[in-house]
Formats: sequence, structure tokens, C-alpha cells
Amino acid sequence: MYTVKVRQSIMIAHSLAHPFFGPAQNMHGATYVVDVIFKSKTIDAHNVVIDIGKAKAITSKVLEKLNYKNLDELPQFTGQLTTTEFLAKYIHDEIKEEVSLFFKGTINVCLGETHDAWASYIGS
Repeated sequence: MYTVKVRQSIMIAHSLAHPFFGPAQNMHGATYVVDVIFKSKTIDAHNVVIDIGKAKAITSKVLEKLNYKNLDELPQFTGQLTTTEFLAKYIHDEIKEEVSLFFKGTINVCLGETHDAWASYIGS
């Protein structure tokens, strides 16, 4: 299996409006380290999984819509608990849509909420 990983970060604010989340029910911020890993069993005619520059540009484009935003105010998240796991899948799906015409492998989006707590979503 071949992989290409790009890393960026975003800063968001949100609340998790359910008693399950204790103090995280209140508005709070998070700085996520975002790792996007593109996986493929093969490499293309140019001997790459995906062009790294393209992977970085697409990741930036997707994350720009979230960076420095209050997720509670974004219409696409109305009624959603924007947990780290939920956001990993959301970012995955947005990146997948951007690369669907030229990348057919697996995408893993991993969000680091702290230096010792991560959540991810892996999908094709």
C-alpha cells in the first residue's frame, strides 16, 4: 500500500449541546492538527499516489471553510454535534468530492484535538 500524507491545522469554536459532554456543552475552542492520508494499492503513470501539491491545495480549500469559524453558526452543521469524529468524516467527504475525478484510493482524515487525543475517519 502506498500513502501520501499532508498536514495542516485549523482553529474552530463550537459547543456540544448535550449533557453527555459535561463542560464541553459550553462554547469552547479547539485547535486541530489535521492529517489527510491518501492510500492506494498502486501508483499512477507519474509514479505517485496523488500529487502532493494538489493534495495540499485541496486540503487547504476544504479546511478554509472551517478555520476560525464558530461551527454552531454554520448552516451545514445545524442540529449536529460537531464532535471530532463527526468533523473527521465531514472533512473526508469534502476532500473525497474534490478528488473524485482523479483519485480512487482510500482517504484517512485524522484530527488531533490535543497532543494525546485523536479521532479519525477512513473511507474510500
